Amino acid sequence: MTDPDLVAERKMQFLFALRSRGVTDQAVLSAMEHVDRGLFVRGLFAERAYEDTPLPISCGQTISQPSVVGLMTQALEITPRDKVLEVGTGSGYQAAILSQLARRVYTVDRHKRLVMEARGVFDALGIVNITSLIADGSFGLPDQAPFDRIIVTAAAEDPPGPLLAQLKIGGIMVVPVGQSDAVQSLIRVRRTETGFDYDEMRAVRFVPLLEGVAREND
Repeated sequence: MTDPDLVAERKMQFLFALRSRGVTDQAVLSAMEHVDRGLFVRGLFAERAYEDTPLPISCGQTISQPSVVGLMTQALEITPRDKVLEVGTGSGYQAAILSQLARRVYTVDRHKRLVMEARGVFDALGIVNITSLIADGSFGLPDQAPFDRIIVTAAAEDPPGPLLAQLKIGGIMVVPVGQSDAVQSLIRVRRTETGFDYDEMRAVRFVPLLEGVAREND
């Protein structure tokens, strides 16, 4: 679709869908308007890139529903000075949005193919504040900790201990929690001087958070 009017209309519908589902933070909306989701969806599903729906990507993973991306990003309350860890690079779409809001984004995935494909899009877009790594995200990135914000885009049975430990006092983590074959709950965790406060946000469905780096044919 190359007609400028159609492109503009599609963008308006995309942003309207985000607002109608609770994404109201103007900085988040601006970031999502700036980052073209179509660049992160390939093959048969490219035509559906602007629908508010999750879509399949390589390695048996998914690109999240845009409204869920927006709500998770909004819940992080990112400031321009923040250092953010994303667990689960996937297509790279979420990391690209985070890069518009934060000082530095570290994103990890257990699938080499996904990390390499995402890097290619980041490079094409000229995004220079994302570091993407092939790693077991369930253990976070101890060498770069602590983080101001942590976002997990795969479901854990409980908020992973290593990630909680890498969150700064005053920091926020957003993570889907629950069994992978059931509806999960999106949880916002705030680290305080004395412990952690948990806030249940909404029901979601994510792929499971798996330990270990994937083999090439996984």
